[in-house]
Amino acid sequence: MKISTKGTYGLRAMIDLAIFSQFHPVSIKKIAARQEISELYLEQIFAKLKQGGLVKSKRGIYGGYFLGKDPQHINVKEILNILEDNLSVHSCQNDNMKICQRASRCPTRVLWKRIDRAVHDIMESYTLEDLVVEAKFQDNSLL
Repeated sequence: MKISTKGTYGLRAMIDLAIFSQFHPVSIKKIAARQEISELYLEQIFAKLKQGGLVKSKRGIYGGYFLGKDPQHINVKEILNILEDNLSVHSCQNDNMKICQRASRCPTRVLWKRIDRAVHDIMESYTLEDLVVEAKFQDNSLL
């Protein structure tokens, strides 16, 4: 599994949004500046997150983005599933036998399945709220 910049930046932007949108929507411009991400790229990421129901937007002079759900109800896997094409650690974990003709009799497939499950369990166990707490712990200026 390789998390792309879309997934990496998306997670950072979601943490930023969770911290700064508690009282009012936050503009892409402000998130992009704080996170040092291109506004255009962030707009693409937020379009996917909005389509996935994780963020909502408000138009107008006081508009911007805010979370679509409480941060304790959004886990890392949910965010990455929206932004990444494939979260499998190995190609044979796609359960697509066309990828490898030996998949049904491969002695290493069980290993890849266990590693894949462990990674997915970790991603499911971390919520956006957990990451916000960690961000605040690391940087007191976010408080």
